[in-house]
Amino acid sequence: MKYKRILLKLSGEALQGSSKSTNINPAVLEQYCDEIKAVVEKGVQVAIVIGGGNIFRGGQAEALGIDRVQGDYMGMLATVINAMALQSSLERHGMYTRLMAGIKMEQVCEPFIRRRAIRHLEKGRIVIFGAGIGNPYFTTDSTASLRAIETQCNVVLKGTRVDGVYTADPEKVPDAKRYTTLSFQEAYEKGLNIMDMTAFTLCMENKLPIIVFDMNRKGNLLKIVNGEEAGTLIS
Repeated sequence: MKYKRILLKLSGEALQGSSKSTNINPAVLEQYCDEIKAVVEKGVQVAIVIGGGNIFRGGQAEALGIDRVQGDYMGMLATVINAMALQSSLERHGMYTRLMAGIKMEQVCEPFIRRRAIRHLEKGRIVIFGAGIGNPYFTTDSTASLRAIETQCNVVLKGTRVDGVYTADPEKVPDAKRYTTLSFQEAYEKGLNIMDMTAFTLCMENKLPIIVFDMNRKGNLLKIVNGEEAGTLIS
């Protein structure tokens, strides 16, 4: 295994699947669990951050006449709903998990304590981080970068619906070219929208590589932890 401990960043919108007829599509959960189980069985320690955009995004608040800070907290609670759904599905597949949140809600999950999170990972438990970092104005990308650094992960794996970083949006520009590797400096100079700037800078300053890959393609996650090329590596 090239990577012993990974932070997997998943988007909330991806849980809806292609139909978007429901907030959480059980088929997508099943697929994610199969992918995660394959790497856990190889001895990889897995931490997960999942977004909440399928339920509520903090950015929607203004359009609804809701205060930005209030909206961000609503978005954090949305991530906990998704994290609970993922936790339940993973446990149904026979994996051991812990859900830790940046906001205290003891009836539902543990508070985030760095040393405890690392110990859970060392014991082979999947640790899911919900409720962002517990503060408004920070995205789940920033949460992923920060938690990965705090828990000494080897890499941030950003699971998306495209197979890497392109010169332009491949869904809008058919002849866009995919990058196999990029340096942080190149990605910054080209203005590539990989993560928000706070998240990206955290990874760059701490020399934590990011891999952007297609989470919906079967076997991709296992390929990456084996060191095979399956996306775009930013380092």
